Amino acid sequence: MSRDHVQSAERPATAAGAPAGAAAPPDDGTQAPFLELLARGASANAYEQPVLLARAEGRPADRIAALEEAKVLALRVRAELEGRRRREAELSALFETAHDLAGLRDLDAVLQAIVQRARSLLGTDVAYLSLNDPVRGDTYMRVTEGSVAARFQQLRLGMGEGLGGLVAQTARPYVTEDYFDDERFQHTHTIDTGVRDEGLVAILGVPLTLGPHVIGVLFAADRRARVFEREQIALLGSFAALAAAAIDTANLLTETRAALAGLERANEIIRDRSAVIERASDVHDRLAELVLRGGGVHDVAAAVSQVLNGRVEFAEASEAPPKALEASRAEGHAVRHGDDWIAAVTAGGELLGALVLYGHPALDPVDQRTLERAAMVTSLLLLARRSAAEAEQRVRGELLDDLLDARDRDPRLLRDRASRLHADLDATHVVLAARLDGPAADAGQEADARRRLWAAASHLAATRQGLAAARDGGTVLLLPLAPGHTATDLARRTARQLGTAVHEAVTVGASAPVAGLATHPDQVTAAYAESRRCLDTLRLLGRSGDGAAAEDFGFLGLLLGGERDVTGFVERTIGPLVAYDERRGTELLRTLDAYFTCGMSPARTKDELHVHVNTVAQRLERVGRLLGEDWQDPARALEIQLALRLHRFAVPARH
Repeated sequence: MSRDHVQSAERPATAAGAPAGAAAPPDDGTQAPFLELLARGASANAYEQPVLLARAEGRPADRIAALEEAKVLALRVRAELEGRRRREAELSALFETAHDLAGLRDLDAVLQAIVQRARSLLGTDVAYLSLNDPVRGDTYMRVTEGSVAARFQQLRLGMGEGLGGLVAQTARPYVTEDYFDDERFQHTHTIDTGVRDEGLVAILGVPLTLGPHVIGVLFAADRRARVFEREQIALLGSFAALAAAAIDTANLLTETRAALAGLERANEIIRDRSAVIERASDVHDRLAELVLRGGGVHDVAAAVSQVLNGRVEFAEASEAPPKALEASRAEGHAVRHGDDWIAAVTAGGELLGALVLYGHPALDPVDQRTLERAAMVTSLLLLARRSAAEAEQRVRGELLDDLLDARDRDPRLLRDRASRLHADLDATHVVLAARLDGPAADAGQEADARRRLWAAASHLAATRQGLAAARDGGTVLLLPLAPGHTATDLARRTARQLGTAVHEAVTVGASAPVAGLATHPDQVTAAYAESRRCLDTLRLLGRSGDGAAAEDFGFLGLLLGGERDVTGFVERTIGPLVAYDERRGTELLRTLDAYFTCGMSPARTKDELHVHVNTVAQRLERVGRLLGEDWQDPARALEIQLALRLHRFAVPARH
């Protein structure tokens, strides 16, 4: 029984059932007509009739005043009785729902009954219940009552959308008197269309919660504006609690049945256990033998492939599926990715790569542990290989330091040192400056992060036949540039690979390509300065974790670059217009120059060019198709005007 019901039941009775605390008027016959109205459950309007009749008959003023007082008391009694009847009906519905829940056999039937009773007791046009779908990541209509629109009944809503999204986010009831005028929640076309088809206006939603989690929302809605009272919100919340309990009970029953089925399979597992232990022992012996005889990573993968009867390969951290790899690293176990299994290879929190078992969706737990042990052995082998490689990394760093610090070096000696490291100083290279952007809690953590960045950069340089060194609080790399690739491509790929390796955002600035470093080592110093400027510009522009070269910054690139690539800037900015004019003999460049000179006014431009305004419009439309729709944006327009002026200096203007 609700608190309101109990409090109402405890009030002492007064004359004619009047509320406690109200003084009963003298029994002079004024109460009789109102008692009769109370007895037959008349409407509130009917209580005006005795007063109106007394006035019509010309009764004394004191008689009419007494009738007015009796009327007020009678209406209060009527309201109290109606409230008690309503609370009794609510309690009855809640008890019936609890009874249904106690004998739960069909979850859908229980939820349907809850929605029906909620609609009936709240007196709404429609009631409905939505549940979260964790598989699809959205919510769907589970039960509706009073709905007439098929599209509304089939709605699927994204998480956080509509009134239900607001209820789910806050785990609190929300009510809107006019859905389409309420801006507190996110409106979407799909939801608004469904609500409009149903004709709903006022909507009340309360959360279905299991512990701290919201699993759905129970709604009551009207097709007209309406104010929901606090008691109605509490009642719908009680129904929501029962619905959540019903769902939880059904889930527990499902889990119990699954547990029983699992027990039935236990005997089969026990029978297979001996064979599994024997296979695990065989794996242990094979891996131990590999380590003792100095086997490599691929030898481990081949051995595990034979044991698991599948294809196992080692993948670099940048090549493995990122989400599955991160999940395996965080959990310390192999995780499934589609039909494959991923086991992270880690050492001291650093991600070294992964062992990937392909095409094996159903993996026995023991086989899963076998894959995990193989990943651990792989990490030990990689650490041993790293110890041997650290000396080589130091040598690579020393060579790059010499290129950066000393200009006068013997080209033959530089080539000889580089060739021993499998690097070709005569090839085209890019100098890259890399730096971590994540905040460090203290100096110790910052130093550790820098060491991890340097280690990752050194590993990357060794695999790419380049050089790497720690410098100026970050890392500098000298990497060869593959044909068909740009410095920007290399910078972005390097930022992504280093960020994946160290699990933090790494920003990378790149120089323009440089060649002939053995004979002109001073180029490395200038290129490093340019890459540092690009790095600082990226950070100032808020592009942490990205990579870029001077060519990415438009006219700023002219200032950042070590050499002013004016021709490249003009080509990137207005090249399509230049080519179009040359092919077709048009005057798009002249028209665009005049357009900017005339303050971007077509009318003044046509006077400047002595052509019709439609001609100007057609030419500008062609410019938009060649340069893109954003060519008139302030930043873009500034670059275009600068390119036009530079082009004018390089090529005599057409007269």
